[in-house]
Parts: sequence; structure tokens; C-alpha cells
Amino acid sequence: MAKAKKQKPKDLSMGKIFIKATFNNTLVTITDANGDPIASSSSGAMGFKGARKSTPYAATTAVEAAVKKAQVAGIRNVEVYIKGPGSGREAAVRALRGSGFSIKTIADVTPIPHNGPRPRKRRRV
Repeated sequence: MAKAKKQKPKDLSMGKIFIKATFNNTLVTITDANGDPIASSSSGAMGFKGARKSTPYAATTAVEAAVKKAQVAGIRNVEVYIKGPGSGREAAVRALRGSGFSIKTIADVTPIPHNGPRPRKRRRV
């Protein structure tokens, strides 16, 4: 039987936080510097259903849950990447500020179409 390779401990002092705020939910993923996920949470996972999932309060609770998991793993410095037009954007960043992480950068990575899909045909009356 082959011996399992001994894994060297990961350096988790630096991490990345990805916040995806849609109109229906807010997803939070915390990764290490390479992008391997460490903790994740969402408004739906926190027990919110329906229209309450898209509220700023639901986004705050999702961020706090993910942050607790990441702090146990040992992350201290983070870069924050925010995507999407949802109402949980500002609340999620506010919750991160009070979490004790040292935030290095905050970047908006919302995709913007250069030209978008083909428009509908002109209406004839």
C-alpha cells in the first residue's frame, strides 16, 4: 500500500472574499490566496426564504457566518471582490469592516456587457 504524501501546512494569512449580490440572494465565498475555497455562506443557507433572502440584513448574517469559519482557519488579511447589482452589496462590506479582517482592497468586478444581446425587433403599429 502506498504511503500518503504529507501535506505541508498552507499559509492562510492572506485570503480573498468574493461577494455575489444578486436580486434574489447574496453568496459569500472566502478563499486562500490561490483561490481554493475555505468558507462559504449565503442568505439562503442562513435560513432566509423568499423575498427576505435579498435583504441587506440577510447579506450581513451570511458574511458573518463565513467570516467566523475563515477566522478559525487563520485568515487575517483579505482582498474583497464584489459582483452583482443586489441590495446586499453595501451591507456585506459594512459587515466585513466590523469583522476584524484587515481589508487590503475592495474591487467591483461586476461584468459589464460591451454591446449586449441583439435588441428586440422594432414595434409596428
